[in-house]
Amino acid sequence: MREQRWVAHVGEDNARWLSTESRTARLASEYRPRDVGGGRIELSALALGASRELGEEEDGYITDDGDGLRVWVADDAFELLLVEN
Repeated sequence: MREQRWVAHVGEDNARWLSTESRTARLASEYRPRDVGGGRIELSALALGASRELGEEEDGYITDDGDGLRVWVADDAFELLLVEN
């Protein structure tokens, strides 16, 4: 069975913050964004679902529209790309 993960280049500071300080970073490990180095975060299907629950006023919220799947930090949007393992 393939495992879906989504990866975004968000920058070193944002990756560190999203994986340690965001509201979803306080959840069980399977629901957290992971800092995978190089300024990138990775979200499992469960972590993506948890991030979709955030309000748009919260850093780390997710949008899925005509511009694609994106994670937001402040006023900046970063594209999430699907990676299948």
